[in-house]
Parts: sequence; C-alpha cells; structure tokens
Amino acid sequence: MVRDLTWAQGRQVQVDHGISLQDFQVLVHVSEAKEGKIRTSALAEAAGWERSRLSHHLGRMERRGLVTRTACPRDGRGVIVGLTEEGWRTIHAAAPDHVALVRRVFIDALGEEGLRALDHVTTTVLAALEAEEPESR
Repeated sequence: MVRDLTWAQGRQVQVDHGISLQDFQVLVHVSEAKEGKIRTSALAEAAGWERSRLSHHLGRMERRGLVTRTACPRDGRGVIVGLTEEGWRTIHAAAPDHVALVRRVFIDALGEEGLRALDHVTTTVLAALEAEEPESR
C-alpha cells in the first residue's frame, strides 16, 4: 500500500506539475517553515533524509530555480533554504491537487471507521518501536 500510494503521489505531481515527490516534500517543508526559510539541518530532520542526500537534491532544485541556499547570518556555518518565486508558484499549484488525491484515495477511501483503526494500529506500532529503541526517536 505504501509503495503504491507513494507511486500515485509521485506520478500525480510529476505529470501535473513537473516535479518529483521529493521536490514536493522539500517545497512543503520550506513553505511551512517560519518566514518560508529553514536551516538544512532542520529540513533534513523533517524530511527524514541524510544531509548529503538533501544537499544533492537541493542543488538540483536550485539549478531548476525552485529554491535558494544562503549562509546562515547568525553563525556562518549553517545554510538557510528558501523558496524562489517559482518555488512558491509550484507549491501553491501542486498542493491542492496533492491534497485532493490523498483525500480521494486514502482518507475518503478509509472512512471514519478505517481512520480510527489506522490510528490504533499506528499508535501501537510507534509505541512498540519507542520501547525497542527509545534513544533513536
């Protein structure tokens, strides 16, 4: 299910908006950050990516005019990611279509009872994972 849902989401943003699902994920995290800017370390954590993967991906997005990277003015070591005008246009166009797809094939398909059951399963598995390796969370 996860594989097929991820494929459907990726196909939808690629066909309709010319971006990858990973591009969309970055655009979402940056657009939702305070003032539309986020440190790469916080972005890597939010996306669940290793920093090297994020750095390479941001380079590709920067070359395509979706994001900017600037040195952190406070410490000079960190990098701040922001969206370009094209990045903002892209996320504003793609987000409603993405939400509609997820609602259609996941939320509406499961219904209220299914969502409650999913919440129970998710909570149970996450608690078991926390008990297994509490320091990794």
